[in-house]
Amino acid sequence: MEMKKFGNTGMLVSDLCLGTMTFGWQANESQSHDILDKFTENGGNFIDTADVYSHGKSETIIGEWLKGQDRESFVVATKTRFRMSEQANGVGLSRKHMIHSLKESLTRLNTDYIDLLQLHTWDELTPLEETFSTLNRMVEDGYVRYIGISNFRAWQFEKALQLCRSKGWHEPVSLQPHYNILVRATEFELLPMAKAENIAVMPWSPLAGGFLSGKYKSGVAKASSGTRIGESNNPDLYKHLESRRAKNILGTVEKIAQKNGKTESQVALNWLLSNPSVTSPIIGARNIDQLADNMGASGWHLSRTDIERINRSSEMEIGYPYDQRAEDQQKAGRISD
Repeated sequence: MEMKKFGNTGMLVSDLCLGTMTFGWQANESQSHDILDKFTENGGNFIDTADVYSHGKSETIIGEWLKGQDRESFVVATKTRFRMSEQANGVGLSRKHMIHSLKESLTRLNTDYIDLLQLHTWDELTPLEETFSTLNRMVEDGYVRYIGISNFRAWQFEKALQLCRSKGWHEPVSLQPHYNILVRATEFELLPMAKAENIAVMPWSPLAGGFLSGKYKSGVAKASSGTRIGESNNPDLYKHLESRRAKNILGTVEKIAQKNGKTESQVALNWLLSNPSVTSPIIGARNIDQLADNMGASGWHLSRTDIERINRSSEMEIGYPYDQRAEDQQKAGRISD
């Protein structure tokens, strides 16, 4: 794997990030440790988790593994926001919940600090000033190195960023959005915002819950119990996959994979890596074979022709105001006809 600069920081991370939502759910502790060993042996240093993953089990599994490692060799990211107890304040981005959540994550991860603490999603109840003043203090006190954000809209991220700048607080340096060949609306505002502000981007679900892994080939099939889609407790989340557009995407990715001697997963991940706005896609695995396949996405490059074929097959209907951008740039002489 290659090392990449993490947005507007001096920190270096591997171009693939190991997502650990499967730990304690689809992979037991021994299997999870094998996955961590394999990932790091192949040059990976970036590990992403969250307190809510398997209700803390993912963090605990990583913490047990870290006991035998050089902590400074790894960039460990976790998240806070979602409910971790039935108590009234067991959820959200209040100062009370975040401080408690941080202490619990530090204990489970068996570490003195978090490299990247991320807000899992927006909290409409808590004022931004309370959330980000708390994060700033966490950095100042040495418990957190960097602040990140997941699942914010572009205006929400920018509002938080400008608040931090106006107060002289430590700013969020990364964004973890839902982004893959099927989900390209992320390109409308989130990626341009991240590029303009030099924000690191860590796409989650880069294989659309396994849909882009080659299990379904060029036809939409019922998801089996051995896939994340098949085991999801929210099937409506994947309804958008059952479309003519999805079938076209699968067919294109399959042909490009065959032409390049790669798997569909590797092509889908490499498509993300080809985007200069993307720092590290988050790969997840329930076993070593899946991990090895995903890691094969690094170290090579899709041709411009292949990228354009994927882009055409996955085009989305673009409405106002996004359909005005190319026309406006042409009128302003910024791009040629």
